[in-house]
Amino acid sequence: MGGGLLVAGTTSDAGKSVVTAGICRWLVRKGVKVAPFKAQNMSLNSFVTREGAEIGRAQAMQAAAARVEPSALMNPVLLKPGGDRSSQVVLMGKPVGELSARGYHAGRQEQLFGTVTDCLEELRRTHDAVICEGAGSPAEINLRRSDIVNMGIARAARLPVVVVGDIDRGGVFASFFGTTALLSPEDQELIAGYVVNKFRGDVTLLEPGLDMLYELTGRRTYGVLPFAHGLGIDEEDGLRVSLRGAVRESVVAPPHGADVLRVAVCAVPLMSNFTDVDALAAEPGVVVRFVDRAEELADADLVVVPGTRGTVRALAWLRERGLADALARRAAEGRPVLGICGGFQVLGERIDDEVESKAGTVEGLGLLPVRVRFAAEKTLARPVGTALGESVEGYEIHHGVADVRGGDEPFLDGCRVGAVWGTHWHGSLESDGFRRAFLRRVAEAAGRAFVPAPDTSFAALREEQLDRLGDLIEEHADTDALLRLIEDGVPKGVPFIPPGAPAPLARNDNTGGTR
Repeated sequence: MGGGLLVAGTTSDAGKSVVTAGICRWLVRKGVKVAPFKAQNMSLNSFVTREGAEIGRAQAMQAAAARVEPSALMNPVLLKPGGDRSSQVVLMGKPVGELSARGYHAGRQEQLFGTVTDCLEELRRTHDAVICEGAGSPAEINLRRSDIVNMGIARAARLPVVVVGDIDRGGVFASFFGTTALLSPEDQELIAGYVVNKFRGDVTLLEPGLDMLYELTGRRTYGVLPFAHGLGIDEEDGLRVSLRGAVRESVVAPPHGADVLRVAVCAVPLMSNFTDVDALAAEPGVVVRFVDRAEELADADLVVVPGTRGTVRALAWLRERGLADALARRAAEGRPVLGICGGFQVLGERIDDEVESKAGTVEGLGLLPVRVRFAAEKTLARPVGTALGESVEGYEIHHGVADVRGGDEPFLDGCRVGAVWGTHWHGSLESDGFRRAFLRRVAEAAGRAFVPAPDTSFAALREEQLDRLGDLIEEHADTDALLRLIEDGVPKGVPFIPPGAPAPLARNDNTGGTR
């Protein structure tokens, strides 16, 4: 068996994905054959592997950091929220049904534990090291009995655990101590120490606190990672309350032509794969902004309607906020609009949905001659083709089947009418030649003197970002101590911090027995 490590967090969005990817890139640069792993992921940002399996985009990004091909083994359980209380369950890359949160945690989650441990065991057999990512916090004591992603998998595989805390939020010392003190004695045995993330300023001012944390917990801090701008990695969370005003970080470079291009992305409910616009933000002179008001489309040169896990719900939302009328006005004026996946579907004439929303027949915005029927079986594919005279690669994740009934010209699997384009293909804009050709068409229709930079390589920029993550670990973590932890396993003799988990919740060790 190869070595292993679980990267947990004091909260969601503490930086687990970044740290996991950084450790993977640092290890592979040392010649270590490493793989990422996340037993259970909740995300609307997903990816399709070459074998046609759907996994979280964060794990695909971590696989790229490890320089290995992404696989369903790396994310055996993916939950795709369809609202606040239910999710589609994707097992080993294929959807197996919809479950309420109560139904999932009441039994289904524990049934998947054998699959999860088998996947981790297979990765450890075939790699020198596996760096696992937890979810949320390991101290969610209400969910500990059915946990398969944090201390449950750590206990089953005897993995050492480092806990990441976001100091930028404040309260990081209390979070480290409280997270540890709420775990059972058996779980606490696996907590090796901590990593401080997003630190700003003079680290010597932090050191007294780190010393006191060691005195309180008997556990060391493995690194203090500085706040880093513009990492641009794939994010997991598609359930933010609002993305209005959020700007995707762009390359710090002046526009290649005389003008910039302003891109407005409609922040539809249950937005999925909003990372599609990262390739636009990578272009010098392209500014990408998420919006949710009709007036914010007025000065946009391109409006993107992105993917969503709730196409009919997104359509209603666009109408309620006046965005549907604004999109229709843009189309009539010949101003560019791009619909991707669910966004493509809402631009069509009609949607027949007895699967996702079960709303039946719903009229679309009528901007493209397309009729969509939702099928029970999900399309998962990695298409390759040409458009605008350029080669394109992408991936498809959708239940809707599009019947394209015309248009001025084909556009990947969709079509164009005037300045309105639509396709099911995610990731197409990462193809450099195609992206430049598309932006030239947008600039022409928008009347902008924008010229795409001739040498922007999205793949090269992504590699640079992943190398920056590796640099963060190499330069700001105790890599010798981390390597010993990965190779040698669970540390010996770490003290118990009272009070520990409530007794009824501490007994289940997810191995079929009790303690």
